Amino acid sequence: MRLALAVEELGRNAIVINADSAQVYADLAILSARPTAEEMRGVEHVLFGAWDGAEACSAADWAAAATREIDAAHDAGKLPILVGGTGLYLRTLLDGIAPIPEIDSAVRANVRTMDTAAAYAALQSEDPERATKLAPTDSQRIARALEVVRSTGRTLTQWQEQREGGIGQRIALAPLVLLPERDWLYERCDRRFVQMLDCGAVEEVEALLARDLSPELPVMRAIGVPEIAAMLRGEMSRKEALNGGQQATRNYAKRQFTWLRHQPPQDWPRVSPEYVDFETHFEILF
Repeated sequence: MRLALAVEELGRNAIVINADSAQVYADLAILSARPTAEEMRGVEHVLFGAWDGAEACSAADWAAAATREIDAAHDAGKLPILVGGTGLYLRTLLDGIAPIPEIDSAVRANVRTMDTAAAYAALQSEDPERATKLAPTDSQRIARALEVVRSTGRTLTQWQEQREGGIGQRIALAPLVLLPERDWLYERCDRRFVQMLDCGAVEEVEALLARDLSPELPVMRAIGVPEIAAMLRGEMSRKEALNGGQQATRNYAKRQFTWLRHQPPQDWPRVSPEYVDFETHFEILF
């Protein structure tokens, strides 16, 4: 928001585009910490709460929508500002996505009935390169890699070498990776989850459960939803749900730290938030 307001002081309108995979869902205003109207401070925000929880928003879905918003902003003379930490979303937007055909439904059904250990063993045989890159407990990515190789006859890596649709080469990018002090971040994660429980997160999950959505949908697996759902079913105490949600949040923050340190190009500036200087880090804009 500071950047958007600084740009607007120069006489140019800004538009904030969400790049967070939880904040895209209308059902997760509280648990995703979606910005409120007060926090938006009159600056246009898009792709926040844009998907109904009954519909999974893939990286390709988001990238297509973000591309439309970026192009529309440029056509209108506005500065698009992408915010959020979902690395797969950003990578798909900038670098494109592999043109993997629709997975055969019979193959998918067969793979999804396998337990994680059996699926991992099969992947070690059918796509050993991908298997070495995945944790044996990473059920979602193991299943994805296995269904791709079985349905298409080509490995996920082979498909990813043919990425299509990225916009990274046709836009001027001013990236900035924010890496706050880790202990401070973890304390804030813990404090935020307490605030969520006290300020409507329980009611938000109650509304989700009332919709009887598939537990496999991303909205049902978002941080905090499984823990609060277990509490509502009497399977966890409030304290256990709180501790579980806090731990899941810290684990996610740790994964983001690792990704942001190593995956984006090394020439992307990495800085603690208190040391951001707009004229230095966003010289192209000022």
